[in-house]
Amino acid sequence: MLTLAPATDFIRSLPKAELHLHLEGTVDPATLSELSRRHPTPLTTENNRYTNIADSGRVFSEQEARDLYNYTNFTGFLLAFKAVTERLRTADDYELVTYCMMQKLAEQNVRHAEVYVSVGVVHWRGGDFSPLFEGLERGRERGQRDFGVSVSWIFDAVRHFGVDEARRVVEQAVRLKDRNVVGIGLGGDERKASPEQFREVYHFARENGLRLTVHAGETVGPESIWGALRELKADRIGHGLHAIDDSELVRYLAEHQIPVEICISSNVMTGCCRPVEQHPVRKLFDAGVLVTLNTDDPEMFHTDLNREYQIAQQVFGFTDDELRQLAQNSCRAAFVSSTF
Repeated sequence: MLTLAPATDFIRSLPKAELHLHLEGTVDPATLSELSRRHPTPLTTENNRYTNIADSGRVFSEQEARDLYNYTNFTGFLLAFKAVTERLRTADDYELVTYCMMQKLAEQNVRHAEVYVSVGVVHWRGGDFSPLFEGLERGRERGQRDFGVSVSWIFDAVRHFGVDEARRVVEQAVRLKDRNVVGIGLGGDERKASPEQFREVYHFARENGLRLTVHAGETVGPESIWGALRELKADRIGHGLHAIDDSELVRYLAEHQIPVEICISSNVMTGCCRPVEQHPVRKLFDAGVLVTLNTDDPEMFHTDLNREYQIAQQVFGFTDDELRQLAQNSCRAAFVSSTF
């Protein structure tokens, strides 16, 4: 792991927004251990639609939960992520992790967050997301009251589950768009499904008033980003790491001021970009791309948003004024109007 100086007073005091943050990735080892004690038996679902990973139903110690978050590639990360989602089973579970997430955001002076929720995973394993959403909202309401942080939800579909499953996620988001659901996302294994397959799903979402973001250019090349822009009409690009491999694409992103949700530590830990010094965040920013800094799955990547800003400064030479610009970019790129 990269050794850094502590975040500066300026970074800690800088008001921020975060736009690429997965709720499940905010679950710390202690909470995962608690969830595993709450649910010590394997998850069973209708028609056995959900295939459990090897440790399904196992009670984790806190140290074992920490060990789960140590992996060497993107596939290992996906398995760790599944282990967490398998133990989020009740509305109370979702209320707990939402409230804890908002407390951590407040400690970093994050004023607004647009948070991905893996609705597609819940559907795939045969669950009903509606009662779980009530837990999300209870946690959000408590967190906003106690910590002064605003949160909006982005319902995330899983591309390698297929188009029909993605459509189910979007339909649920449309039904709840008046309850702090602002957009949809498309995550999962980018190598297994191109953006073009989801054209009609994204058109339906836009026609029903949802904003659109797509994980693209994380594990595959710039063609995935082009597909997200041209076919899905994405408002924001998640990761966008490999945009740098196509100068025409970089110019397009800059000219149209399409926000890119950059996640430095995530890209390094999943093996999508190594070493950290080769990350294109500096080049994209200097080219005029509307770069935002984010954590993706902070507990799984051993980071927080202050640390991502510190990496930008210590490794890539961002000045305080440039860090302030990054924070303003996040506010500007938010789907919900937010000023600070």
